[in-house]
Amino acid sequence: MKFTAAQIASILEGEVVGNPNVEVYKLSKIEEGSEGSLTFLANPKYVNFIYSTQASIAIVNHTFEPEQAISATLIKVEDAYKSFSKLLEYYNQVKLMKSGIEQPSVISEGVSYGEGLYLGSFCYIGKNVKIGTNVKIYPNSFIGDNVVIGDNCVFFAGARIYSETEIGNNCVIHSGTIIGSDGFGFAPNEDGTYNKVPQIGNVIIEDNVEIGACSTIDRATLGSTVIRKGVKLDNQIQVAHNVEIGENTVIAAQTGIAGSTKIGKNCIIGGQVGIAGHLTLADGVRIQAQSGIGKSLKEGETVQGSPSFNYGDYNKSYVHFKNLPKIVNDIHELKKIIIKE
Repeated sequence: MKFTAAQIASILEGEVVGNPNVEVYKLSKIEEGSEGSLTFLANPKYVNFIYSTQASIAIVNHTFEPEQAISATLIKVEDAYKSFSKLLEYYNQVKLMKSGIEQPSVISEGVSYGEGLYLGSFCYIGKNVKIGTNVKIYPNSFIGDNVVIGDNCVFFAGARIYSETEIGNNCVIHSGTIIGSDGFGFAPNEDGTYNKVPQIGNVIIEDNVEIGACSTIDRATLGSTVIRKGVKLDNQIQVAHNVEIGENTVIAAQTGIAGSTKIGKNCIIGGQVGIAGHLTLADGVRIQAQSGIGKSLKEGETVQGSPSFNYGDYNKSYVHFKNLPKIVNDIHELKKIIIKE
């Protein structure tokens, strides 16, 4: 896919300085630019590279005035960083502009879908599924019976959506993610074996949610596991049965949330955090990476450690922990002095 400088300037409402017909087909860092690539200059630390880059087009701030010759065609904009981000978003949208139903694929009876559907090859759509407009389902994906999907959703290759799941508008589900698998429910017997407790609830995902690759969201035992609007989940996250995650909360990779825990709005949870079951984490909670959460947290609380405690106290304690060998040695020396006296 190629774009000319004039086309890019039109998208960004920028001014072309140089050849408006020069074409690019790839992106690059400014220091690694090559012919046919597009780059940008936003950080003054990299200004020297604008004179040596081999990139064909460079996006720069409108205030930039070169001090020597530049081989690249420039596109001057109000804010180079924001414009480059806008261009990335546009490029991604163009790349995802697929439509049509590839074969082989299976669409079961009772399925309804809106305009602009893209269904990749080797996909399976179960019975009575309802799909909105402009939905993109990439190859090797599975959509179970009675699933409801809103408008403008994207399911990347290999997504697995179990039956009864409800997904809102503008959601993105990345490859390998499983939504609606059984919750971890087993009842112990006297002989040490376990009986599986049927998991007959579902998963509800509201609007504008993005779920990273290879994450798992379990269906509820009864009722629903709920991911509220605006939530962003990283890769390899486990969300257990009957969990609820509040609006606009973000969670980094490899975090695990045990059953029936309720997480509030606008929380930020770092990577590799473990959260025990049946807890309540209030709105605005901040949890540092690799923390272990074994009790409920109050609104706006920031914690770290395993088991976690107040972030400021943790940092003060860590200073002492690092000095522990010296502190122990000092105590031994003091004991020797006291004994001599």
